[in-house]
Order: sequence, then structure tokens, then C-alpha cells
Amino acid sequence: MTDIKAALRAQRIETPSWAYGNSGTRFKVFAQQGVPRDPYEKLADAAQVHAYTGIAPTVALHIPWDKVDDYADLARHARDLGVGIGAINSNVFQDDDYKLGSVTHPDARVRRKATDHLLECVDIMDATGSDTLKLWFSDGINYPGQDDLRARQDRLAESLAEVYDRLGEGQRFLLEYKLFEPAFYATDVPDWGTAYAHCVKLGPKAQVVVDTGHHAPGTNIEFIVAFLLREGKLGGFDFNSRFYADDDLMVGAADPFQLFRIMYEVIRGGGFTDEVAFMLDQCHNIEPKIPGQIRSVMNVQEATAKALLVDRAALSAAQQAGDVLGANAVLMDAYNTDVRPLLAELREEMGLAPDPMAAYATSGYFEKIAAERVGGNQAGWGA
Repeated sequence: MTDIKAALRAQRIETPSWAYGNSGTRFKVFAQQGVPRDPYEKLADAAQVHAYTGIAPTVALHIPWDKVDDYADLARHARDLGVGIGAINSNVFQDDDYKLGSVTHPDARVRRKATDHLLECVDIMDATGSDTLKLWFSDGINYPGQDDLRARQDRLAESLAEVYDRLGEGQRFLLEYKLFEPAFYATDVPDWGTAYAHCVKLGPKAQVVVDTGHHAPGTNIEFIVAFLLREGKLGGFDFNSRFYADDDLMVGAADPFQLFRIMYEVIRGGGFTDEVAFMLDQCHNIEPKIPGQIRSVMNVQEATAKALLVDRAALSAAQQAGDVLGANAVLMDAYNTDVRPLLAELREEMGLAPDPMAAYATSGYFEKIAAERVGGNQAGWGA
């Protein structure tokens, strides 16, 4: 149990700045009290998540949503709050020029504009001390014949190579994929295989990020995790939950057993290290922002604790013996274990309240920000 506690104490989960702003569905964005008005206030809210969980010390930024005049000052502000700047997320999907694509657009001018933005994000990495650039492209086409499928892959490869060459020592980029939306006929990076192929060609500084909401129904995500770990190409996760498509709900909400299975493959494959980034990518549409992030961190932590409890020797023995039910029972015994008392004990040993949700609820922080953050423009998804 000592080893399990040590592993859990060392776990790091990154929260996204955009999760603290207003968000909603395609029909309505629901405003809430106390929502941040700028990146500095987003960092303050993220610091609360870390203060009550003890394992969320970094915050991902999204550019230009988190654009500021002085990124070094923003990084200093984060450090003063007890957190740091994590991955820098690029945005080449919210400009009118990108209607037909960004780095795969048929117009060289648009491709140049998009690639320059990606290079700007590397500059921001330099200024903030971030070591990770996260790339997601909405690029694709909606109708057969709209553009040349192979030519778009050539354009993508050219842009990625330029960004790759700009990366500094100790820096990397993570290439995300998404099955569909808004490109419904053909998406330029639709699956892990496409992302993997581009990253293999580029080299060790290019890795794949697995967003748990970006797959077709029934996809075995833990297989993808196991394969990418085996090849040394799993760079990280965007953790969230889905019922139908890219719902971006709290991780572990829709299928906690899937989250457990993923975390088991991470641990079994040697991915429970600083080399694999555990990031949240969620939009809290109706739930409070900070508690939603605290709960998500706790959900990942619980799934990890259960995965660490798997009796690897017993599982291996059952597998070697062809004991189908016995092997499955080893996994199910770990999954069905109530790890909440263990985690409460661990938090107390770390000097934290045993119940982060309750501790935050009684802290008075929400009442404070609701009173202080009146006026100005609230942050929101896409702003």
C-alpha cells in the first residue's frame, strides 16, 4: 500500500483554462456568477483546484483565448499562486479564413497564416516555460470532390515539419485527432493512425494525444493507449466523457470502467510517468466550474488508484493458464474496490482535507469571486 500511495502522491493532472469560463451547447452559452474575466483570474481558479486536490499543479492555456501582452508576467503570476503553465493549445479553427481549412487550406496565404500562429505558440512556450504544444485541426472537407485528399495530407505534413523544426530543447508537440466535426465527409486528422503516421515521420519530439471523446462508438480506447505506449508515441490525454460524440463532460461520468481500463494500460505499459501528460479537456455547461474540475481530478485519481490495485502477478498467471474468468475477475476485483477511504487517508497525509469537494464548498471562495467579479467581460469558450 505504501508504493500505491507514493504513486498517487506523485500523480499530476493538468486543468484547462477554458474550463473555468462560460460554455454551453450550440444553442446557448450559460453565464454563471464569478466566472473569470481574464487569464489571470482563470489561473486563480485553477490554483483552487490544486489547493484542494494536491495533484493539479499546471494549467493549459489556449491561444488566442488566453492572449496577454506579457506572457512572462502571466507565468510569474501562476507561480505566485502555486501553479505553473502547462501545454499551450493553438487555435486555427475560429477565423473566417479557415472555413476551408487552416494548414491544409488550398490557398497558400491561409496556410502561411495558420502555420505562423503555430510558430507564435512556440514563442509563447519559450516565454512561459511550457514544454508542450498541443495541436488540433478542424481541417477537412464536407463534400466529395471539394478538395484533393492526398494534397491536404501533403500540406499538413509540410506545416507540421516547419513547426517541429522550430521546437527547442526539451520541447515537443502533441498531435490530436478527431473522428468528425466540423468536417463531416473527411477529416484531415481523423484517427490515431493518421496522427501516429505523421508523428513517426517527424521524430521523437512529435507524439499523439488521445482525447477520450474523439472516437467512434465502441472504439477500444485502451488498445490505442497500449499500442502507442508500446511504440513510445503516447504523449498524453485529453480526459473527458462522452455519451454520443465530443460531449466534453466530466471524465469518468459516462463510463468510469473505461477510465479504469485506460489507466490500467497506462500503468501496465510504463506510461505513469512525466512523459505522458494527463490533461483535462472539458466544458462545464451547467455545473459549477471549479467543483467540476475538482470532481474530474478526483475521478482520474480514483480510477488510477483502482488500476494500481490490480494484482499483476495473479492476472498474468490466469492469462498464461488460459483462465478466462479468473483473469477477468482479477480486474473486476480491483475495479470494485472502494478506494475513497485510501484517497482520503492519502490527502490527510499530504496536509489536505480528506474531501476536496466539501472543503471547497465551505471555503467561501465562490462567494468571494461572485462578489468581486462583477462587470467586465466574462471569459467563455472561444473567447
